[in-house]
Amino acid sequence: MHELSITQNLVAIVEGHAQGQRVKRVTLEIGKLSGVMAEAIRFCFEACAENTLLAGAQLEILEPEGEVTCRRCGLEFTVQQLYEVCDCGSASLAIRSGDQLNIKEMELS
Repeated sequence: MHELSITQNLVAIVEGHAQGQRVKRVTLEIGKLSGVMAEAIRFCFEACAENTLLAGAQLEILEPEGEVTCRRCGLEFTVQQLYEVCDCGSASLAIRSGDQLNIKEMELS
């Protein structure tokens, strides 16, 4: 489960930017096409935040949909997961958005 190491890194990044202040809330943006399971991050967060400046912090996760363009016909459309197929039958899709994994904001006390 690579989400555990991702969560550990996210906690370390936020803690470093907190400059010694307690963190009350963290907002993450995990795109549907990122390959990262938001629920697994949510599951790991409390354990990873224990004994850090993030202990007890609220985790908010935004999950933007994927936006793709078909390389065959040029159709632009929204997808919920990787490996969907265009109406024209092509599986060759260029990702325009939805593959991000970002720390959007943090609230300090």
